[in-house]
Amino acid sequence: MDYGFTTAAYVVAAVLFILSLGGLSSQESAKRAIWYGIVGMALAVFATLVGPGSGLWLLTIILIAAGAVIGWQLANKVQMTQMPELVAAMHSLVGLAAVFIGYNAHIELGNVMSMGAADKAGLEGFAALLAKKSGVEIAILRVELFLGVFIGAVTFTGSVVAYGKLAGKVNSKAEKLPGGHMLNAASAGLSLLTLIWYFNTGGFFPLFLMTLAALFIGYHLIMGIGGADMPVVVSMLNSYSGWAAAAIGFSLGNDLLIVVGALVGSSGAILSYIMCKAMNRSFISVILGGFGGTTGPAMEVEGEQIAIEADGVASALEDADSVIIIPGYGMAVAQAQQNVAELTRRLRAKGKNVRFAIHPVAGRLPGHMNVLLAEAKVPYDIVMEMDEINDDFPETDVAIVIGSNDIVNPAAQEDPNSPIAGMPVLECWKAKQVFVSKRGQGTGYSGIENPLFFKENTRMFYGDAKASLDQLLTMIS
Repeated sequence: MDYGFTTAAYVVAAVLFILSLGGLSSQESAKRAIWYGIVGMALAVFATLVGPGSGLWLLTIILIAAGAVIGWQLANKVQMTQMPELVAAMHSLVGLAAVFIGYNAHIELGNVMSMGAADKAGLEGFAALLAKKSGVEIAILRVELFLGVFIGAVTFTGSVVAYGKLAGKVNSKAEKLPGGHMLNAASAGLSLLTLIWYFNTGGFFPLFLMTLAALFIGYHLIMGIGGADMPVVVSMLNSYSGWAAAAIGFSLGNDLLIVVGALVGSSGAILSYIMCKAMNRSFISVILGGFGGTTGPAMEVEGEQIAIEADGVASALEDADSVIIIPGYGMAVAQAQQNVAELTRRLRAKGKNVRFAIHPVAGRLPGHMNVLLAEAKVPYDIVMEMDEINDDFPETDVAIVIGSNDIVNPAAQEDPNSPIAGMPVLECWKAKQVFVSKRGQGTGYSGIENPLFFKENTRMFYGDAKASLDQLLTMIS
């Protein structure tokens, strides 16, 4: 096949990717958007396999088959609660791929530059592309290659740490080595020096030295970000992986990789900014690992947590006219979304006004709660964003918090020393009654105590969310 077919296929694939990204903006069009993405990726892979420079068919087919089998197995085993860490793990693979491709491009560039003019005439694929480049173009290629490896290495270790924090295998609290930001600045400075070194010499050692510095930056940046900011981190790493792909696309002269990388990188950056704004965070500070620690002692929480049984919750719901349900990661862990949906159907059948309040960072992944509720067939029109529903809590009879902690924590408004100080939260404590479905008295993912649990109008509905709702449903017909 010639370049004409490959270029045309890439254009169609790029259009499908843009349609896919646009369709993900609403739940109604999301399924169609996913199919756009699937078809676009299949077309892109096919065009690459049969296009100019293709070869090593047996190895290629074996690797594609192995990747497909592994992906299929993982997709079938991973629960919805594990989606955030799966996404982080996928980002790490993109970063690692960028590093390997960058190194391979460096080796190929060295081989081509060592050849004579006669030998270069018979080259094909990427090697032929390199052979046609002028000295200036080679210099630009080195910068593109360097940036691709740098961003890829940062993405790789950062995503591995994010996976560890989300999976509970690494402490979710913000942790930095002695020297804190100075270590990050020194590593960035070293990377800049190695760029100049590599630009002038094209040697392997400066590229390798930069890779080590970038791997450290990725590790230390994400370790320095606390659990409360992890949803932003996942989105941010998504952006990094896109820019890594775009940089490598420039190195390889692959237009589709540039387009897709730019789409992923820009959309991830925009989402990260929107989430930072929703959390009253500084975008730059989060990127630089500046959040997650306190500036002083946290405010003392007074009072006690008062428990309530299922019959008490059922009685309050029977008397209520308006109910707001606030889902969180605990609902996902307990896989209680179907029970929540059934409770909603029964309460609405009784003529009660039932709505859901979704915080922008509920769960550990943007849109996590929306996906769970859509899976349980909760009507879209009663699922409200924080800005739409926050002012309604004072007129609400009952607020039910299911597995949420940080997004309903009054400390964000009352304690300037709290790690989530200034973060907009769902003000559910303003409702007449608040019931919190929670496994026990421990703190949430970010390790922050919640004064909501000690307020006079709050009652703790202890136990696994699914089991607790099962018990509650037997009392509400």
